[in-house]
Amino acid sequence: MPADSGGCSNAGERERGPHDQPQTMCPAFGALRVGLRMRRTAMVLVGSGCCVYGLSFTAHFYGARRSIGYVPFDSESLVSGRLFEDAREAVLKLADPDKLDTIVAINLCVPTASGAPLRLLPKELNGVRILGIDVPGFGTPTHAEAKDVLAGAMLQYARLEAEQGPVQAPRGGRSERPTVTLLGEMFPADPVGIGMMLDPLGLAVGPVVPTREWRELYAALDCAAAAAIHPQYQASAREFAAAGRPVVGSAPVGRDGTAAWLDAIGQACGIAQDKVDAAKNKFLPAIGGALAAMPIKGRVIVSGYEGSELLVARLLIESGAIVPYVGTACPRTPWNEADLAWLEERGVPVQFRASLEQDLAAVESLEPDLAIGTTPVVQAAKERQIPALYFTNLISARPLMGPAGAGSLAQVINAALANKERFATMRAFFEGVGEGETSGVWPVMPVKRGAAAKAV
Repeated sequence: MPADSGGCSNAGERERGPHDQPQTMCPAFGALRVGLRMRRTAMVLVGSGCCVYGLSFTAHFYGARRSIGYVPFDSESLVSGRLFEDAREAVLKLADPDKLDTIVAINLCVPTASGAPLRLLPKELNGVRILGIDVPGFGTPTHAEAKDVLAGAMLQYARLEAEQGPVQAPRGGRSERPTVTLLGEMFPADPVGIGMMLDPLGLAVGPVVPTREWRELYAALDCAAAAAIHPQYQASAREFAAAGRPVVGSAPVGRDGTAAWLDAIGQACGIAQDKVDAAKNKFLPAIGGALAAMPIKGRVIVSGYEGSELLVARLLIESGAIVPYVGTACPRTPWNEADLAWLEERGVPVQFRASLEQDLAAVESLEPDLAIGTTPVVQAAKERQIPALYFTNLISARPLMGPAGAGSLAQVINAALANKERFATMRAFFEGVGEGETSGVWPVMPVKRGAAAKAV
C-alpha cells in the first residue's frame, strides 16, 4: 500500500519494506532506548561497527548511563554462521542473574538481511531472560515503531510467563482499583493527570508501556483496559488483546478529546454513565477555562515522528490556532481513527507516513506563522523567517493531557509566535552571508566573479 494513500493497514499487521518509508533516525535507536531505560536489562547490538558507534553515541547523548554490548562480525563469520554463535556466547557471558533480569539482542541491518537467527537464541540462560529481535532500517519504518517492537516482544514473553504460574507483583503492590495501562512514552506529569481524571470512575492509572522494569509488564497486562495514547503500538495492542484486555484509542487531550476518551474508557471498563458524567463535569470546565485563558492565534503546521502529532494538532485547534497541515511519520491505525475523524471534520489534511519532502512542501506553500517538526523542517522554516519548534524536545517534553496540557502547550507556542519580528531582523542582518560564493571559510575575502562581479 502506498505510504500516502491514507488507507488503514490491517489491524495486527505492521507496514514493512524498503519502499514508501518516511525519513527518520535509525529505527533501532527506539528499541535501544526502551531497553536502556529498564532496570536490570542489558542491551546487545549485532551489526556494523559504524552503526553501533552512531547508536551508542546517540544513546549516551540522550542520557544512557550503562554500557552497550556489541557483537562484531566480518565477512567470514557472517557467511559461515559463526556470527550467531558469537551472539550466543556474548549473551551467555552476560547472563548473571544477580545483575540482570533480561538481555535484549538486536539485529541491525546487515545481520538481519543475512538471516542471523537471533530468534533461535535460548529463551533463558542462568535464570536470565533472553530476547532476540530484528530492527533493521529497511524493515521497521520509524524509531517510534521500534519501541513497540521491543515492548511487544517483552509483553508477549511476560504474558506467557503469567499464563504458566505466579509472577512478581509491582514494587508498590497491586492496585486496589482496576487500572488503565498507558501505551507510549509521555511527559511524566501526564500519567499523574490521567490518574486524577480516572479517579471519579473508580479506576487508577497503571504502568506506562514501555515499562521501566520487567515486573511492571505483569502489572501492565493485569489491567481493565489499555489506552493507546501513542497509536503506533500495534504489537503491544495485540498482546493486550491476547490477554483479553480492550484497547482504547486517542487520549484525554483538549475538551472534546477528554470527553470522548472518558466515555470510551467508561464503556471499555463497564463504568456506569453517571460516574463518567461526574468526571466530565469535574474536568471539562477546567480544561475549557485553561484553553480560554491561553488562546493561540496563528497558523501552525504540525509534523513529527513521535506518534502524538494528531493529538498536538487537536489541542492547538481547540486553543484557537489554525492548523492547515498535519504530517506524521507513523501509520494510520485503529487507535488514531477518532483523532483523524475529528481533524477531517474541521478540514485539516492529515498525511500518514509523511516524507520530509511533504513536510517541507507544507512549510513552503502554506506560509505558516509557526512550524512544528523535525530538525530539517525547523531549519528550513527558520531559513524562511518562520519561527519553528522541534517536536521531540520542545513539544513532547511537556504535558499535553488535561488542564495542565492546555496551558503548557499554549505557553511555548505563543512564545515562539512572538519571535517573528526577531527572525526578520536577523535575516536582514545576515542577508547573503554564507550563501553562494560567500559560503565556507576563507583566509581572505573571496573575489566576486561572473554575474555577481558584473552586478557590482
